Amino acid sequence: MKRKLLFCFLILFVSTSKAQETKPETAKPTVKFNPFDGIIVAGYVDNGAFLNFTGPNIALTVKSSKFILGMLPSLRYKEDNGMFRNSPIMPGLGCGLTYCYKQIAIQVPLYYNPKTATANGRWNAGIGIGMRLKSK
Repeated sequence: MKRKLLFCFLILFVSTSKAQETKPETAKPTVKFNPFDGIIVAGYVDNGAFLNFTGPNIALTVKSSKFILGMLPSLRYKEDNGMFRNSPIMPGLGCGLTYCYKQIAIQVPLYYNPKTATANGRWNAGIGIGMRLKSK
């Protein structure tokens, strides 16, 4: 009797566990607008450093990778050696491309330096590395 009961229990257990298995879905690429993506990046641009946070963007997600094109609200750190000096820490807004794989982010930002009395205005490209704070 105990063997029959044990056999029935095992059959029931195996059949219910098989019924709850699902096949993994293939990850389809998705394009989405995000107001904030939870990524913080530090890097180098124009003889100085920057710390930025991804702002409004358009993101393409493919499995564990994410490609982001968007605006980058930033703090820029740069020593001014002119006669009249600016603050070494200045807020700025850049734009650029960010690639994320799981929690790691690599970024190529672009920042604009406006025209001054001694220099023309121009775009400066940089490079940065950071981390993604949100898991999804």
